[in-house]
Amino acid sequence: MLNRKRIDILLEREIIEAMGCTEPAAAALAGAKAAELFGMKPERGEAVVSPNMMKNAMGVSIPNTSLHGIKAAVSLGIAIHRSSYGLSVLSTVTDKEREEAALFPLSVSIDESAPSLYVKVTVYGQGHSASATISGEHDRFTSLELDGRVLSEAPMFFPECQSFSEDTFLSTLTIADVVEYASSLSENIKALLRKAVEENSAISNEGLTHDWGLSVGKIMSESLPETPHTLSEVFSKAAAAAAAGSDARMSGSPLPVMINSGSGNQGITVTVPVRIVSEYLHKSESEMLSAVAISELVGLVLTSFKDRLSALCGAFTAAIGTACAYSYLLGGDISILDATINNMVGNLSGIICDGAKDTCALKIYTSLMAAAAASSLALHGKRAGGEAGIVGDDSLSSIDHLTRISHEGMEETNRTIIRIMLEKNR
Repeated sequence: MLNRKRIDILLEREIIEAMGCTEPAAAALAGAKAAELFGMKPERGEAVVSPNMMKNAMGVSIPNTSLHGIKAAVSLGIAIHRSSYGLSVLSTVTDKEREEAALFPLSVSIDESAPSLYVKVTVYGQGHSASATISGEHDRFTSLELDGRVLSEAPMFFPECQSFSEDTFLSTLTIADVVEYASSLSENIKALLRKAVEENSAISNEGLTHDWGLSVGKIMSESLPETPHTLSEVFSKAAAAAAAGSDARMSGSPLPVMINSGSGNQGITVTVPVRIVSEYLHKSESEMLSAVAISELVGLVLTSFKDRLSALCGAFTAAIGTACAYSYLLGGDISILDATINNMVGNLSGIICDGAKDTCALKIYTSLMAAAAASSLALHGKRAGGEAGIVGDDSLSSIDHLTRISHEGMEETNRTIIRIMLEKNR
């Protein structure tokens, strides 16, 4: 029997609000917690991060500042010293905190052996120290220390459910399970998904109406009619709208985002386009929310097979969820959704993640146009088969092959990406 309560808990844990890119937010949160534990003004600090954390924070703007990178994010978190804000810790940066952060002596180093998502911040002063470590999830404290003594304070995750990074439940869900769950949502989950759609649509509208970053969404939507007349036009409009949200978010917009798999870009990708296509098809709100549940869950399931931060672009895996939602809205059954996933894996599987920055909007746009193609082909009875490259005979096999590419095949690619990015910033 499908464990609906377990899925409810996972969605409530994963679809949360964040301010700005989640890697700088996590780094700031660790800094805030360390300073909070310290209890007095620290004299200096140090941050140790994984290569992927460094990569994903290097090029993205920090909200309410003109700054970039791990060092700025951690220093701001230490100045704010309020961890209760969670991943929205950067939402209320004051001039005084910006000034303190700019002057704070902080060293940053990379630990090549650390987990993919990892940041440890330690602050020092008057012969004392305090440290906070986030690992596995962007807001999960795995270790808190005061003067070298490990504290027993509980990590930040639901007691009914293991940490996402340690939980195997999601990887057991099939497409049939996802569709069955989405067909009957609790009122609490409907409210959560409704909030995700509304908040992510707000930052999308910000990107469509103002010049942020590369203005991918704004420019790509200029040639489209305000009211789409064809399915092709609405798919293009949906892709542009999601890209616009990323334009604003990656360039430091202070508007919040409801995330998926620890990522605001992925959260935007699995919500905004689904709403737009639903409206074009004159679906009810209930039908739209069911489709969003499918896109959210498929995105989370795919993330459970790979590291949250890796060389494989998260916009692509999130767009697989969106493609499934498209097929669902257009009347596709489980076999159509299965074919949709195969078509996506047969297309953009090699798209790399080279950190969070303004070109993420380009990758979201491209991935969502691919999602439209994958869904359309599946609905016309066309599917990439097991004879095609890394594509499997079914979606589960394709996902397994994609996982192997991410874990085995792209490790050196990731190291090369990080080396290039660090060389550019010397």
